[in-house]
Amino acid sequence: MMPIRRPFGRGPAVSLFTLGTMRAIGSAEQMYGVVKAAQAAGINHIETSPAYGQAESFLGTALRQLQQNQAEPSGGWVITSKLLPGLSLKEGQCELHNLLARLGRPKLENLAVHGLNRPEHLEWALRGDGAALMRWAEEEDLVVQVGFTSHGSSPLIKEALASSRFQFCSLHLHLLDPERIPLAQEALASGMGVMAISPADKGGRLQDPSPTLVEDCSPLSPLQLAYRFLLAAKISTLSLGAAQPEDLTLAAQLANADGPLNQREQRALNQLRQQGERRLGENRCGQCKACLPCPNSVPIPDLLRLRNLAVGHNLQAFTEERYNLIGRAGHWWEGIDGSACERCGECLPRCPHHLPIPDLLADTHQRLAAAPRRRLWG
Repeated sequence: MMPIRRPFGRGPAVSLFTLGTMRAIGSAEQMYGVVKAAQAAGINHIETSPAYGQAESFLGTALRQLQQNQAEPSGGWVITSKLLPGLSLKEGQCELHNLLARLGRPKLENLAVHGLNRPEHLEWALRGDGAALMRWAEEEDLVVQVGFTSHGSSPLIKEALASSRFQFCSLHLHLLDPERIPLAQEALASGMGVMAISPADKGGRLQDPSPTLVEDCSPLSPLQLAYRFLLAAKISTLSLGAAQPEDLTLAAQLANADGPLNQREQRALNQLRQQGERRLGENRCGQCKACLPCPNSVPIPDLLRLRNLAVGHNLQAFTEERYNLIGRAGHWWEGIDGSACERCGECLPRCPHHLPIPDLLADTHQRLAAAPRRRLWG
């Protein structure tokens, strides 16, 4: 059976899963093995970036070898690469030419702004040198379409979508953090392509779940339930950062799994939510954001979301990792942790559930603060 492909903006249709290349950067041989396995799994879409070390160079070599071996997906590969915001027009033109050379391709199907995370990034993309760069790339027939990735706020993403400048987007869309699903559906309704950023690793390190989460999702695995949740929501494609061919096994099994949730999946989803709510009890944060703004700019909902996951599903390793990136990852993540709460009490009357927010922030910090870890890239 031909693997299912979904529309992706005005570019070529893409497989339900996208191979992310940030983890296969140990050697050219590693990249070749992963890309070959992706093709065998029915994947035709690859996502890369100059920021991922030697990923583009290794990928270019792998693509040439696979072409020689006649091991390509039907219709050829669809490649997405990205450029960081803030480049001058000249710098961006040079970088685009260089990445095409590394990939060994005359043009790119998809070019994304890599990390449209702040208002100044959107200004650069819509009215600054970024706008000129994207216009030039399209006029020179070096790219088919342009889009963006974002780790930014929902209002910022909504503004980017409303600009009508972009044909696709990559967003944090996760089983355990569905806040941006309505934004994704809005983008899809407008004809844009939507890719879920790392629904396995960034979605809770679901490739290595806690025993509690495994029990909560039974009889499905957490990763299978997460993938099916997003595919049933009609997300165009889900990124999968494979380090070895075996990482693509589940993607191969789900290459045609694009239908609505079946009864077993819906029961598992309901069970997951009920178990989390039971463990959190009356201290569960509902993520309504009524508590904001905080006078000290504490990102209360984001921090309490991590507490929800730590207490609700025992995702201690994942939540510690995310919490200890705060203030250490630039514009890719939050800059202020729970220790900045001064117990002023302004948030308390705003919370519709009357949560003891200062106490919960203190508890979050005590649970999750630890020695910082290095980011995967950058």
